[in-house]
Amino acid sequence: MVKLDFDALRETRATNPGRLAEVYAKRQRRELLAGDGRLMIVAADHPARGALAVGSNPTAMADRYELLNNLAIALGRPGVDGVLGTPDIIDDLALLGLLDNKIVVGSMNRGGLRGSSFEMDDRYTAYDMPAIQRDGLDFAKNLVRINLKDAATVDTLESTAFAVSEAVELEIPIMLEPFMSEWVGGSITNNLATDQVILSVAIAAGLGNSSAYSWLKLPVVPDMERVMASTTLPTLLLGGDPGDNEDELIERWTNALALPGVRGLVVGRSMLYPGSGDVAKAVDTAAQLVHGS
Repeated sequence: MVKLDFDALRETRATNPGRLAEVYAKRQRRELLAGDGRLMIVAADHPARGALAVGSNPTAMADRYELLNNLAIALGRPGVDGVLGTPDIIDDLALLGLLDNKIVVGSMNRGGLRGSSFEMDDRYTAYDMPAIQRDGLDFAKNLVRINLKDAATVDTLESTAFAVSEAVELEIPIMLEPFMSEWVGGSITNNLATDQVILSVAIAAGLGNSSAYSWLKLPVVPDMERVMASTTLPTLLLGGDPGDNEDELIERWTNALALPGVRGLVVGRSMLYPGSGDVAKAVDTAAQLVHGS
């Protein structure tokens, strides 16, 4: 276990909320694409979407202290370039002193909680672009679920277009994570057929009044070569829930990372809660795939 001062964290949150602004103002930043020009980002924006499950454990991410400890381990490993999270997570990490010289990605998140009657109402409910600029974060990220049979999608597309345009104005990179989604049995399912992923890329890439600062965050699917042939935007691969076959997941990442346009990985649950229980080993494996030995 990493030794983190949670007593001080709780005390600061209760008695000195202004401390966060001071920490962000003094945070040591780095170039976005340093060294080999590739990125290994640890993701932790799942809890704010109500997504606490990993594999067969429905509450794996519920313990905030375990999550912060696992993030501290991950951020301390060689080859890990940064972290992606909602304000609650990023603020905790900032107060714990874990964000210096890391790429910090602010998740704009989504309002459509899994299993809710309003699941396709994906208005952004976490960071906005002015807040990302205020805190001196390095990147924005939003999830763009596109459901052609649900009218709520047009609000998501419009909000995303505004966010992309604002990112250009503020000169902050923004990572779009698009999916073609559909209602199945009363809940939303993302369609990961290759042609559907390509369709999502085509729609997302055209959002906003400029694509100058747009990146993509995409799932690894069959015929990934066709997916990467559909865009010139820099792309990071998402991790997702590894299920029971981590070896198969690593093989898919390895093949996809070799494709033109792919700049690295954004991985969360598969590294923070590996089946082996060894966070450091799981992180090191992923970092080696991105950066080499």
